[in-house]
Amino acid sequence: MADQGLDVHVITSRQCYDDPNARLDSIETINRVRIHRVWTSRFGRSRLAGRALDYLSFYLSTGWCLLRLLRRGDVIVAKTDPPLLSVVASWAARLRGAQLLNWLQDLFPEVATGLKVRGMTGTLSRLLCALRNASLQRATKNVVIGERMAQRLKAEGIPDDKISVIQNWADGTAIRPIEVSDNALRREWGLEDQFVIGYSGNMGRAHEFETLLNAMEQLCGSHPSPLPSHISPPLPSPTFLFIGGGHHRQALQTETQHRHLNNIQFQPYQPRERLQESLGVADVHLISLRPELEGLIVPSKFYGIAAAGRPAIYIGDPDGEIARIIKQADCGVVIEPGDDAGLIQTILRYRDDPALVMQHGANARTVFDQNFDKSIALHAWYELLKRGQTKNYKGVLT
Repeated sequence: MADQGLDVHVITSRQCYDDPNARLDSIETINRVRIHRVWTSRFGRSRLAGRALDYLSFYLSTGWCLLRLLRRGDVIVAKTDPPLLSVVASWAARLRGAQLLNWLQDLFPEVATGLKVRGMTGTLSRLLCALRNASLQRATKNVVIGERMAQRLKAEGIPDDKISVIQNWADGTAIRPIEVSDNALRREWGLEDQFVIGYSGNMGRAHEFETLLNAMEQLCGSHPSPLPSHISPPLPSPTFLFIGGGHHRQALQTETQHRHLNNIQFQPYQPRERLQESLGVADVHLISLRPELEGLIVPSKFYGIAAAGRPAIYIGDPDGEIARIIKQADCGVVIEPGDDAGLIQTILRYRDDPALVMQHGANARTVFDQNFDKSIALHAWYELLKRGQTKNYKGVLT
């Protein structure tokens, strides 16, 4: 947008996702986009109470910044981290005569209710939902990242003409399939001769890990229970690689030690410039989502996995957003939570059938090129914003 002469501003915080003490410039221009980093408290994301205070301070600072920046006819694109940001943006848009486009990456408070966050039930949940829905009703458009999420909003009474689906994406020029033998990161981590099952990204509250842990115990435990004869592994056990962080990472690491699991490796988030290598380390990737959160969250790690040309094993609702894509594109396998035997059998089938890994990986890249490349999503966003017939875009992003 900025390259085409439009006046683009971004409002965000001064914190980094993984470092609440980072000191970023309050004002900066990057590629003709003006960045406004507003003040917030700095408790970080490790505790819910501290995160809530960070959110509250961000709401106040963002509201003030919007009132200073907005002019009549401007367009605000408001994201959903922190949650309920659409309420602040809606208020500012109303006062300044601006248009509001909400970009919903998740639905709050339903996510908090689904995760059984203390206090997020009953009257409070209904009140927050009503505030959220009112801001969506007043918006020009609400962009969601999946069809199941669109169905949820329609059930909440949001008109169909106020909802657009633009799925998340990856950059297909920056992430391409690479051969295992060409992957320097795989050599650095000592995985050249291993069959690697990977999990890349956030290990958060929304993800289901018990099924995976039970399967890993059978495949990698020092004293595993005997497997049924028809799925007994004739080859060495696969290696499980976890790359990233999040709320459950430490607990997951501790549990693998408690169960005396072998062939497990944990690595931190990798630099963006090594993302292609990082996603290419695994032969097959894991994705999980608790079924009760379908339609509220879409695991966006799928798009990078598909760009890297790797199959995906999805542990979640068989009729979920990502599950539907995987089954339609034949680029992986869907496993219901609790189906430990099914997960074990799927992993061993991939390990023992390199041709299947290659075919599902190729199918993944094909569906990615057809639907989920960055250029496709940005074109959809450009068309949506162009309909506003305005020159200024104020993005509220974190």
